[in-house]
Amino acid sequence: MQTEHQDLKKEFPQLAARMDALQQSNTRFAEIFDEFNALTAEIEHIERNDAATGDSALEGMKKRRLALKDEIYRMASA
Repeated sequence: MQTEHQDLKKEFPQLAARMDALQQSNTRFAEIFDEFNALTAEIEHIERNDAATGDSALEGMKKRRLALKDEIYRMASA
């Protein structure tokens, strides 16, 4: 199952400048943003290569990524 690449700055262009600023000024935001991108890369790698990962493990990764996305959006729009 192939999914579209998730790029938060393209998904929320109105918050792109704010995300850039937070990455520089807020360590917690930078950590969350980096974790989101790392999870996205790992999920895409698994899906692209049909790597042997249990459905529940992949589903857990996607749920974690969604929680990170929600937190990133909340912080950037505050």
